[in-house]
Amino acid sequence: MEELRRLEKFQSVVSAVTSHGLLSSSSSSSASDSTSSRFLSNLVLFLAQPCGELDVDSKLALVSEFLPKISGPFLEEISKSLERDDEAKPVKTSSCSKSPKSNVKRSVMDNADLYTSQKHQQVVAMVGLDAMKRANSTLEDFSRSYFMFHRLDINEPQSIFRFLPVLSFTESYIYQIDALNEKIVNESACASQVTCSSHGWNAESRVLIEANPLKPLEDLLEREGLLTERIQQEFKSGEEYWALERKLCHALSKKNKICLEDVMRAIHLKSFDYRVLNLLLYKLRGEGVNELHMDFLSISEFLVEVADDLFDYEVRKPSSKNSMCQASH
Repeated sequence: MEELRRLEKFQSVVSAVTSHGLLSSSSSSSASDSTSSRFLSNLVLFLAQPCGELDVDSKLALVSEFLPKISGPFLEEISKSLERDDEAKPVKTSSCSKSPKSNVKRSVMDNADLYTSQKHQQVVAMVGLDAMKRANSTLEDFSRSYFMFHRLDINEPQSIFRFLPVLSFTESYIYQIDALNEKIVNESACASQVTCSSHGWNAESRVLIEANPLKPLEDLLEREGLLTERIQQEFKSGEEYWALERKLCHALSKKNKICLEDVMRAIHLKSFDYRVLNLLLYKLRGEGVNELHMDFLSISEFLVEVADDLFDYEVRKPSSKNSMCQASH
């Protein structure tokens, strides 16, 4: 996943900078030191990235020449300019490349845009290809089963592609967090096994999933003017579902008794992503939420989840209780 890879890259840079004596190993002892370390590590990571035909020496020469010319008032002016336009679109061509086929990772404006968004959130909402693939079946089912309630024709491409970017990104992000939650469940089930750790799994990921996993997506939707109180409530339902899944699967792995109320609650919460997509579609279309439709679909989703689980358990015929927890989202 892209976000996990980004965190791994950053951590490797921090370790390298510290090992070379450029940062103190106790840089996390205070908030100011930690912020300084993060800034310097991000700067090193940026300088290490490819940028057109510039080699490392050329980059260092440019930085050495340019930095003395930068003043505090100049940076304040740039900062205020970025704050006035948080929604500014990045330019299409990179300022340090000569052709569209350049291997430049980001343009200067892309980085500036990323900086302004990160001032308001610690982690940027990003999705990987695997999460998008997993979300695809849900998006197809949602389009076929729910578009009719929004007077949209599934057979008309414009009905699909008009809203697809937001719906696809949202569902993919949810599936990505769901995959992280599965890793916690698997880790709990085989905690005594050294080989249980997964690639890309680290402390930052665990903090994200157990603290506020949907906050980056919530921030993104808010900047797009799409966040509503109802969507925030459904995000809370999602967090509760993942917590219940961890709790139930942990109990099953230990062969402990589980509470039927927790099981029924988890089944009800499991389809929170469908409700999020529905609420987003209402918002994207500029219409108020039809509560009758939402109530009907909520009952329908519950029955579908029960039917799907019964079918999965019958097909799998699990040899142990823990394998029941494999049928997540």
